[in-house]
Order: sequence, then structure tokens, then C-alpha cells
Amino acid sequence: MAAHHDITSGHEVEEHHHEEGMSKKKIWQVFFYLLALTALEFFIALALVHKGVLEKGAFVNTIYIVLTLVKAYYIVAYFMHLKFEKFGFIMCCSIVFLFIIYFIVLMLIEGGYLLNHYNQYPWWPNP
Repeated sequence: MAAHHDITSGHEVEEHHHEEGMSKKKIWQVFFYLLALTALEFFIALALVHKGVLEKGAFVNTIYIVLTLVKAYYIVAYFMHLKFEKFGFIMCCSIVFLFIIYFIVLMLIEGGYLLNHYNQYPWWPNP
């Protein structure tokens, strides 16, 4: 904090600077969160799944997806500074979410088409 002398009142006034954004401490804190999440993913993959403690399947995939989404949030919110821009963050996430849903729907439609039309050929493997 800096202090300066106010000419009109004759009193010393302290200035309070509030920086919105990232400090070095917050950058390192987010870095270690991301490091811990990545280490957890490697632990699950190498120690639990590879050794046979957990079976590969929907449960493990769900864990990976959730951990990846948490890491994506930290990267987008802090390193891309969208946490400090509420409107930009909402627009960024909602537009991306809509595109993801759109592409999932398109893949399901295409998959249904391929299943129905290529199932009639004997050389095509049956699901």
C-alpha cells in the first residue's frame, strides 16, 4: 500500500490497490492443483487399472472425464483469465457445450445410418 498526502484535507491517505486477476501465488496454486489431478489420473491408470484393482469400463471412463473437465475448468478459468470475465466465461462454455451436444447428435445419427444400411452386407462385421 502506498500513502500520499491529500492537499485538500491535509491528511495522509492510504491507497488500496485491489488487483483483480492472477497473482504469482494463485498461479502456483492452480499449477499444483493441475499437477495433483494429473498425478491422480496417472495413479488410476497405472496403479489401479493396470494392476487389475479397477476394471476398464464406464466407471473408470467417467472418472477420467470428470477429472479432465475439472482440469479444463482450471485452465480456462485461470490461465485464460475467463473467470474474471463472467460474460465471456458463460458464452465460451455455453457455445462449446452446444457444439459438443450437436456433434454427439450427429455421430449418433451417422452411427444409426451405418448400422442400418451396412448391416445387409455379409462382409460387414455385425455389432
